[in-house]
Amino acid sequence: MTEITADHSAGAGTTGRSLLNVGERTRKRNAAEKRFRMMGLAAVAIGIFALVGLMASILSNGLSSFNQTYIALDVYLDPAKLDKNGNRAPEDLQKITTFTIQPLIKTAVQDMLDKRGFAAEGVNPNEAAALISGEAPAELRRFILANPDQIGETISFDLLASGRIDGYFKGRVTMESAALDRNISPEQLVLADRLKEAGILDLRFNWAFFTAPDASDTRPEAAGLGVAILGSAYMMMIVLALSLPIGVAASIYLEEFAPQNRWTDLIEVNIANLAAVPSIVFGILGLALFINFVGLPQSAPIVGALVLTLMTLPTIIIATRAALKAVPPSIRDAALGIGASKMQAIFHHVLPLAAPGILTGAIIGLAQALGETAPLLLIGMVAFVREYPAAPPEGFFDPAAALPVQVYNWTQRGDPAFIERASGAIIVLLIFLLVMNAIAILLRRRFERRW
Repeated sequence: MTEITADHSAGAGTTGRSLLNVGERTRKRNAAEKRFRMMGLAAVAIGIFALVGLMASILSNGLSSFNQTYIALDVYLDPAKLDKNGNRAPEDLQKITTFTIQPLIKTAVQDMLDKRGFAAEGVNPNEAAALISGEAPAELRRFILANPDQIGETISFDLLASGRIDGYFKGRVTMESAALDRNISPEQLVLADRLKEAGILDLRFNWAFFTAPDASDTRPEAAGLGVAILGSAYMMMIVLALSLPIGVAASIYLEEFAPQNRWTDLIEVNIANLAAVPSIVFGILGLALFINFVGLPQSAPIVGALVLTLMTLPTIIIATRAALKAVPPSIRDAALGIGASKMQAIFHHVLPLAAPGILTGAIIGLAQALGETAPLLLIGMVAFVREYPAAPPEGFFDPAAALPVQVYNWTQRGDPAFIERASGAIIVLLIFLLVMNAIAILLRRRFERRW
């Protein structure tokens, strides 16, 4: 041991300030850092736990909406009731009502039970026919109008079972609850079990949930998202066509061409403030401006799209300006140095490098607009709509619904089957949002350039 080492070791032992000895302040600092890490992990764990609980609740309530109970039934299209004149004239067939078709379904159900020997005690013919959804007569009417030459023949149909029967096979309805329910009886459930054992009644994937329009309060089993999906698609088309070019053009001007003065500072502050304005304020603006002043129709995709465009513009402008700022100034200087004009430098060099951030901001803005509900409620898109909007551009002015509004509408109805439908619609909406965010990530990776 040298004298220097000896002196250092002796000094460390006397003062206690060696790197090998942890002092009190160091211990406190390490303990504070450990507590902060634990708090961060706890916050992440709580967030994950809440997300898992939310998703579990939505999936447990909504996955069953993608399956539906159907009953196979052979129906004789009696010409004596459907076409008394026997001429198959379209104007005569248009007079057929669902009340005319209901006896045909009732007779078909009774014939099926008699043929199978399913004489259920305590179930009269009316109660047996009640196993079929109230949507069935309308479905048969549409078939007859589309196929008048089939009148007089026995046709096999897969008809929707009633909401209570569907709920029974999905676990919402039990024998105990049926005993207290005026819309269903335990005897009808017993008959439904026998039909399922015979293969007449089965649970299958419900494609109509994505294509069918909304249904009345008495027919939750027939409610679908067809009109809402189409309405949301129309709105997103208009929002994309308006917000992306306007937002990018405004961002390029503010970031690259606008002089730095009090007016541009005021515009920038207002853009930042608009991004934080509650969405319902935009709904009030749309109601006053586009409906009351301009006179556009309520519950039309064009009005909803204009309102959502106003909401999306601040998000796109802020994201685009951030993407433009991220491009190094040397890119601009190099382009100008070789003789390019400022316009050429921006559009040929800066904008392509900022494209990933611009596209990501645009898609995130569209995803946010897709999930908005409050502004659409104020412009009347909560209305009950069964007719599909026409093809664009006429369809932009036809009444339509939207996915988030359809969720809100179904949660306000009393039948538990609509709560199942609402959870299923939330799953569809989340899938759309996940797809849009995945596209944003792919576009960022596809167009990203490193310098």
